Amino acid sequence: MNNRYTYPAIGLHWLMALMIVLTWPLGLYMSDLPLSPYKLQLYAYHKWIGMVVLMLLIARVLWRLTHRPPALVAGLPRWQVVAAHSVHVALYGLMLAVPLSGWLMSSALGFQVVLFGVLPVPDLISINKPLGATLKSVHEWLNYGLLSLLIIHVGAALQHHFMLKDDTLRRMLPCLGVRK
Repeated sequence: MNNRYTYPAIGLHWLMALMIVLTWPLGLYMSDLPLSPYKLQLYAYHKWIGMVVLMLLIARVLWRLTHRPPALVAGLPRWQVVAAHSVHVALYGLMLAVPLSGWLMSSALGFQVVLFGVLPVPDLISINKPLGATLKSVHEWLNYGLLSLLIIHVGAALQHHFMLKDDTLRRMLPCLGVRK
């Protein structure tokens, strides 16, 4: 049995991780800027990244449904198996909820998403400024939840690699093979 993730799964994992890590500080930075063409361009970039993350998530879920991931490393306590599964499900849920909440917020506030500056994405809801303000808070809190779970996810992977010295992290790294 293969104990590694497939290369498409590895590529999607790291590409999405990079995009999420880039867009999170961008969102924090741009939100405090005064209104200007620069701020609007940063918002456009932020939205583009969010929409690409959403599209990659769809590809990742489809890949995962058609390609069984490797089993967890042997000998994990039951609570770690449950925790790993729960965190992964929550991460997938938040990787869906965060861009969707941003898209809904943009729609409600009357700012259509135009992917890469050329492809208008349909609004999900009609303009509703009070709802848009609520969705802004929802979007922010979902992002904090995603960040929290990412910290837990990375911390667990590093603990497995450096402290437990098992192959949990190696299975998702493109440059390191699992030990035989």
